Amino acid sequence: MAVGDLLVNANLLTPQQMADAIRARIRTGSRLESIVIAAGMVRRHDVYRVLAEAWDLLYLDALEEEDFDDDLVAGLDPAQLVDEGWFPVRHIGGNRVLVATAEAPTDTRRAHVAGILKADVVFAAATGLDIDTAVVRAFRGQVLDEACLGLWRRDEDRSARTVLNGRQKVLLAIGLVLLLAGLVFATRWTIVVISAAVGLAFLVSVTFKFVMCLTGVRYEGLQRVTKEDVDALKDTDLPPYTVLVPVFRESEVVKDLVANLGALDYPTSKLQILLLLEEDDRETREAALASNPPETITFVTVPSGSPQTKPKACNVGLFLARGDYLVIYDAEDRPDPDQLKRAVVAFRRGDRSLVCVQAALNYFNADENALTRMFTLEYSFWFDYMLPGLEAWRMPIPLGGTSNHFRTNALKVLGGWDPFNVTEDADLGIRAAALGRTVGVIESTTFEEANRAYGNFLRQRSRWIKGYMQTTLVHLRHPVKLFRQTGPRAAFGFVMLVGGTPVSFLCVPPLYALFLVSLLVPPDALAPYFPGWVMWMSLLNLLLGNALMIYVSMMGAFKRRRYKLVAWALLNPAYWLMHSIAAYKGLWQLITKPHYWEKTAHGLSTVDANDPAPGSAPQTADHPVRT
Repeated sequence: MAVGDLLVNANLLTPQQMADAIRARIRTGSRLESIVIAAGMVRRHDVYRVLAEAWDLLYLDALEEEDFDDDLVAGLDPAQLVDEGWFPVRHIGGNRVLVATAEAPTDTRRAHVAGILKADVVFAAATGLDIDTAVVRAFRGQVLDEACLGLWRRDEDRSARTVLNGRQKVLLAIGLVLLLAGLVFATRWTIVVISAAVGLAFLVSVTFKFVMCLTGVRYEGLQRVTKEDVDALKDTDLPPYTVLVPVFRESEVVKDLVANLGALDYPTSKLQILLLLEEDDRETREAALASNPPETITFVTVPSGSPQTKPKACNVGLFLARGDYLVIYDAEDRPDPDQLKRAVVAFRRGDRSLVCVQAALNYFNADENALTRMFTLEYSFWFDYMLPGLEAWRMPIPLGGTSNHFRTNALKVLGGWDPFNVTEDADLGIRAAALGRTVGVIESTTFEEANRAYGNFLRQRSRWIKGYMQTTLVHLRHPVKLFRQTGPRAAFGFVMLVGGTPVSFLCVPPLYALFLVSLLVPPDALAPYFPGWVMWMSLLNLLLGNALMIYVSMMGAFKRRRYKLVAWALLNPAYWLMHSIAAYKGLWQLITKPHYWEKTAHGLSTVDANDPAPGSAPQTADHPVRT
């Protein structure tokens, strides 16, 4: 008897609901049991209880409370158990083993499991989610070890667990010795060289960003993912999609999760939404439960362990991911409804080297105060112009912390995220390029909360800049190898953007200070250490660098039609100085506690996250996906 008929006979589904579910199955191609669960027609446990009766099996409605036999799982592959949907529970006498299954107990399945366990199999029914939970519990140490140390074990040089390798320590020591020797024995020339280097580094970094943004403007005229492309997709052709939502101390915003993800225009029966909760974060778990989430949202407990970082949680989620594609959202994120479909179009147009597409990020509380306005200007130019410009030049794209869409299998091949890198997103984008993969951009926007308080800003930006420093050190362990793997253009882009960003922020205070000193001290007194050409170069950097960044900030405001923000771009010099403070804090933390994840507080905004965001769409359609 069909599943639908079984549910109707059990009075769990009305004939009308049955008809609706059948139509949805025809429209989406999903299994009927997935449809009725996703639609909230029948509880997951009730569906499997009925299936257990039809299969003539015992139903395990509390698998997580069972006492597992450790010797049964020893040597088994946890990934295989998750993929195949079965779990050995315990011995039940003789050479018989009770095995939980989420699929029909066919003779082929029984023989397959019995061959692995070398025992007679007695099946009992359980939900796939309960089996996933049992696997994580039984293999807790192995899952945690893989999430934390998997990348480091496979390729130590690509992990930020080691801040500096032996060669880098030697080079750093030599550099410090030469610097001290120069200051002692050739003070004047050393100061001149340092001043010139600081000025040149700042100017080159700013000019690079300006050129990338101008390229991003030209890039808008190429092929795009359009609304017509999205509308042409049929639900039957859409692949299963995994959504990871890592949360930690997010009780104030997790309540918005149901509404934000519920607005996605994608068949719910094809969505696997994993809410990744830290084991010791009871407050967020209770808040999430209080929001009455649908059964499409699965709670996943991330085992406690060091480091306690977002990428570690995402690695646990990746272990459980079943979708062909995977995306990361934060709890407060409000993605455009058709974002997943746009990503599907992008992947299908791209070749197999396309491992990820990045959606744009912007803010729903852009007009809350001066700081949120500056945030919005920065994100607008970064995602609307900077990243498309990098893609046009075929340079590595450092991913944003959210709205990254991946081919799931390709992400696993890349090794997942580095839990020791506090900007794991940027690192993954560069690692993809080093391994011959590409990253694209789609002009779909996810709205999130901009920091409205400076303390919160400082914590967030110091972590980001520290992460860029980590990523630079990791991928420059073997610069010749990077050059050969990515090519000269991509290697140059990586150094300029990921390495140049923290360097430019660190250079700002010395340049500003030199300019102020020149106003207060007579030129003759400065001449021995700061010749006229050094002073003029510093002034040029101050004027030209800030003018360029003010201009690109204005560009982003115009594209998003946020005309009221244009004048705020004039505050960019002060905004950069704020970043400089964060950069020096990040540098200090890189030395003292490199893997510390400084938490950014959310839910502080007084703006309703569900209000329509101003300038919610750029003036043009989507950026192209390179084919």
